[in-house]
Amino acid sequence: MKNITINQLDIKPVVEQSTEYVERKGLGHPDSLIDGICDATSVELCRRYMEEAGVIMHHNVDKGLIVGGAAKVGYGGGEITKKIEVIVTGRATALVNGKEIDVNGIAVDVARNYLKNNTRFLDIEDEVNFSGMVAKGSSDLVGVFERSGREIPLANDTSFGIGFAPFTDVERLVLETERFLNSKEYKKRVPAVGEDVKVMGMRDGDSITLTIAIAFVSKFIGSIDEYVKAKEAVAKDIVENAKRVTGEEIKVHINTGDLIDKEDIYITKTGLSCEAGDDGSVGRGNRVNGMITPFRHMSLEAAAGKNPVNHIGKIYNILATEMAKKITEEYPGIKECDISILSQIGKRISEPHNLNINVIMDKGSELASIRNKVNYMAEGMLDNIGEFTLDISLGKYKTF
Repeated sequence: MKNITINQLDIKPVVEQSTEYVERKGLGHPDSLIDGICDATSVELCRRYMEEAGVIMHHNVDKGLIVGGAAKVGYGGGEITKKIEVIVTGRATALVNGKEIDVNGIAVDVARNYLKNNTRFLDIEDEVNFSGMVAKGSSDLVGVFERSGREIPLANDTSFGIGFAPFTDVERLVLETERFLNSKEYKKRVPAVGEDVKVMGMRDGDSITLTIAIAFVSKFIGSIDEYVKAKEAVAKDIVENAKRVTGEEIKVHINTGDLIDKEDIYITKTGLSCEAGDDGSVGRGNRVNGMITPFRHMSLEAAAGKNPVNHIGKIYNILATEMAKKITEEYPGIKECDISILSQIGKRISEPHNLNINVIMDKGSELASIRNKVNYMAEGMLDNIGEFTLDISLGKYKTF
């Protein structure tokens, strides 16, 4: 029997509270870029380890940094005057069956390809420097990893993961707005919108406001008038797109730091703020559900780049999120569900020290009628954790 506790809370769900904030740092934000680079490095290391040894070896490449460069930008174009620095660090096994694995070479190659595939106007060769500084893992953590063998892995840490469901309208709106602006279709239609997009949503009662930072691309902006028109057009597109998510009216504010009369505006050469001094660090951005949600329970773990075999900071955060989704989809009488999963270092990840499920029920619905079924679903996902971690290793779950 798993150590599972299930509680019915007599409180208002977030959606019924008077105020709500939700943030998403878009794909081109420096925190998201380095999250993506480090997690893609882990996925590639998993592939190489499986290729060479048939098992995933110990690694945690969850420390990384983007050091912003410098740029001169004007209407119609610009130039990078100081290169952006991308640094990937952490720990990884470099010797497999007597064969050296160039973990730092892998990290650099992955970083190059990730930026190439996720940015449009960054010159990877001339505008970015890459450094791999991945070292050998500490003996105690490597030992815990190796003792796992081919059985259920042993937790690498005493830590916890957090997840919740369902998303509120504001949460879905923030997510969908960033995805809309960074979609290939929208970029083709409005190429002036850079990849660095940050969306902050606020609900005050029934009123929703989106405050959005967009790094406009200077080559498509010929004057201050063109910039103002571009902002207005994008704002209208966002409002129109929002109708797919919510029936509430929304207000959209773009680049509120602009001083239009002084032509002090947010334009960039690359569509990225890291071209001019904005730095990025793993774990400072979105949680594994893609958002920063201060009105919800959250873990501060940096999931990106952690190994998917026994690192609780990655596995339990993704598992808790997926578990909450599955439970609320199966039982619509649950208005809100949040899940916390706690490990103990050296214990099987399928047997957490505690798995706590809190639910808020609709009027007329009682937890007692579904408690055993919810417990059964949670136990089933824990029993299937080996397949779940395999999917994580293949990059099937987002970490930011």
